[in-house]
Amino acid sequence: MEATAPHTLPFPFWGQEEERDNDIDDQDDEGALVVEKIDICSKENGVSHRTDKYDLMNRTPAKLVVRRGQDFILRLVCNRSIKPKTDTIWLVLAVDPINNEWVSHGHGTVVYLLLKTNDNATEEREDESDWSARLETVRPTEDGDLMEHTITIRTSPYASVSKWTLSVNVKSGSATESAGYMLDQPIYLLFNPWCEEDPVFLENEEERSEYVLEDMTLIWKGTARSFYPSQWKVGQYEENILDCTLNVLGRAAGLTATYRGNAIRVCRALSGAVNSNDNYGVVIGNWSGKYKDGTAPSAWTGSVKILQQYYQSEDPVPYGQCWVFAGVLATMCRTLGIPCRIITNFTSGHDTEGSLTLDVYMDEEANPLPKFSRDSIWNYHVWNEVWLKRNDLGTSEYDGWQVIDGTPQEYSDLSYKLGPAPVKAVRDGLVNMLYDCAFVYAEVNADKVFWRYRGPSTSVQLIDKDTTGIGQFISTKAVGSNEREDVTQSYKFEEQSAEATVSMLRALKLNQCSLTKRYRKMVFGEKSGHIAHQGNDVEFELILEDQAMVGESFQVALRIRNVSGDEQTARGRIHLNHVLYTGKNIKTITSHPFTLTLDPESEQTIEVPISFDDYYEPGMNEAIFKVTSFATIDRADYEFFSQEDYRLRRPHLQLELACEPIYRSSVKMIASFTNPLPVPITEGILTVECSGLCRTLTIPVNAIDVGDKYEVTFLIMPSFQGSNQVTAKFQSNEISDIEGSLSFDVMPPEDRNSNREVLFFT
Repeated sequence: MEATAPHTLPFPFWGQEEERDNDIDDQDDEGALVVEKIDICSKENGVSHRTDKYDLMNRTPAKLVVRRGQDFILRLVCNRSIKPKTDTIWLVLAVDPINNEWVSHGHGTVVYLLLKTNDNATEEREDESDWSARLETVRPTEDGDLMEHTITIRTSPYASVSKWTLSVNVKSGSATESAGYMLDQPIYLLFNPWCEEDPVFLENEEERSEYVLEDMTLIWKGTARSFYPSQWKVGQYEENILDCTLNVLGRAAGLTATYRGNAIRVCRALSGAVNSNDNYGVVIGNWSGKYKDGTAPSAWTGSVKILQQYYQSEDPVPYGQCWVFAGVLATMCRTLGIPCRIITNFTSGHDTEGSLTLDVYMDEEANPLPKFSRDSIWNYHVWNEVWLKRNDLGTSEYDGWQVIDGTPQEYSDLSYKLGPAPVKAVRDGLVNMLYDCAFVYAEVNADKVFWRYRGPSTSVQLIDKDTTGIGQFISTKAVGSNEREDVTQSYKFEEQSAEATVSMLRALKLNQCSLTKRYRKMVFGEKSGHIAHQGNDVEFELILEDQAMVGESFQVALRIRNVSGDEQTARGRIHLNHVLYTGKNIKTITSHPFTLTLDPESEQTIEVPISFDDYYEPGMNEAIFKVTSFATIDRADYEFFSQEDYRLRRPHLQLELACEPIYRSSVKMIASFTNPLPVPITEGILTVECSGLCRTLTIPVNAIDVGDKYEVTFLIMPSFQGSNQVTAKFQSNEISDIEGSLSFDVMPPEDRNSNREVLFFT
């Protein structure tokens, strides 16, 4: 990069002025030192700092992206060699302010570095946490007309994660003023999980590769009895993503440069700024099912389009739900260098009352009474974990994975954000620990309590409680593979173990809520909350078909066994409701009453057939149902109650390579799937994302008749060598969320002069 025209600057190193002046008369005057060019050495720095994939580093001209606490190099091309006894060179690095924020040396956002040489270096050992600049080598340029000086700059591991400006300042000979040369592009400084002094340091190299460098990931969805992975493009290297994230921190979150080096503050700020509820955050949440004026949450395949749209428009992007917030938050954390992974909690509690219980009220027919409580049980909820040292807690015991959540559920410090909450503190029941541990504890460990309301003249009746159902199969993508890693034991002890009881007791005691105290007495104190279900003469078993697919009919069955020697009469009802993944009811599909008499030691099965027309709604973002069944036995003090989630499978979209993938060469791929519905698909969109693919490929799809197979061939051009992934998703008015993915290795280039990216489809 060319250095800008020189300008005069004050001389900040007066301690060196007197000593330097004493040697001027003894030196030949070769004229003033002039900096002709500042080379940011993007290739060398990109490899050593693992930032070579950033779009900024591959532009013309390139912009330097480096990680703090680690040396990077610059080359100063000058009209002559530096003379340490007559030339004084110092560098000024200053945060490029956002929103006219104040930057100063006292705030650590302006740094003055005297260039050290063998002649002026002190013998004292450098503090590894300090900034420094050192001259390493001097050599002529290839044409021999100029001199090239390689300098090493070390940044503090606590430096502000921001864009920085750089100027090189020179004072030569007996000159009374210095000349300053500005680097014409900013330097981007990131967190550094490879630096032991950085609070985001992560020791394991495979985990650093997965949680910082990997630009594709998996998000688990579904229900606790039937879950599946969905590919998500993180895309932290793509155009404008890093700039957008820094703008979000400075503008939407209002985090000044002074605090942008604090990973705890950065993560907490991002969790609030990824949603738009309190400010001009990134994504607008919408669970209404009405998305005509935006993009349906299920249609997104990655974060790149969302963040690029936000960066260009500066307006919140419609629409998102929990996995979208988590995907975008993962992108912003990884692009800044913070280790981050996406977590899915199945059967996730949303405790709105702070009681650490989830209260469900029903009438005598087991119909829900939502006005009695805002608590809810989500089929799944998705959040993030970040790897941090928690220096603010005064102990290293709770360093490591921390929960942050961008989904706007409940207020924290008067805005919608959550975390960082130490996962270990959640497991131990320390619900008073910063930040928001009580809410996370309820998400993974609250008790489900079911109440029956019979009218204003009768007190509510406790009909069932489930102490083990919340927080199931807590999942994340495994390191280095597309398998599922179960992290449930990180959040909670084994159910019904002594450790789990101690954790729950501690949480209930620490939680300052009157409802909590009442429930604690009921379960652990004077009042017994035990419901006698043992020794019953009649047994119930709910039977659901796990392999049914969208488009097919299915049935719900309840098997009832009389294990006594007497005749028994059972009366009850089976409800089937179409619900959102948040548990909110969309519509009741059927409410089937039954009364049957069972002979001694016999069984009967009640079958409730459900046809396609019974449950189908165009689009059906989530084919998730809640099956509620209850029954009473004549002349017995016993009630049966059961509630299960049920999901219909979707067809898999097949992806295959039609040729060997070569770096920066066209790669032919084939996508196909079969229409599973008994109705035609009128039209739709196929969306394709790939590692290193700078923009999403969108392919319009024409009508697909009943039972017909759709197939399309398209070309991509990978810009990353080695392991790559491609994912595709089909959306239409009739059915959505048909998706598939493929992992493949990209071979070294045959033609290094190929263009970076070309996209076609046929």
